[in-house]
Amino acid sequence: MVRARAVLPPPDEIAALADEQRRLAIRVTPGARADALEIADGKLLARVRARPEAGKANDAVRTLLARALDVAPSRIELLRGATSREKLFRI
Repeated sequence: MVRARAVLPPPDEIAALADEQRRLAIRVTPGARADALEIADGKLLARVRARPEAGKANDAVRTLLARALDVAPSRIELLRGATSREKLFRI
């Protein structure tokens, strides 16, 4: 069974949602059927296949965001929301 590629919005649309300090708020849904990022009502929503255990979902969001913005995952830092669906990342 082949996994579908992640659905990703254009990098410039994602970057436009970041504030002047390059912080980006994301609402995360772990345990989804497929990885995806979408912009709805001016907010970034992430769906990841990983479960929220031992930081796996946070790592999956970081990797997905890095792929969408074409940067290394190490350049993306989780600032707030390690155990919450509402997360704040710095790019």
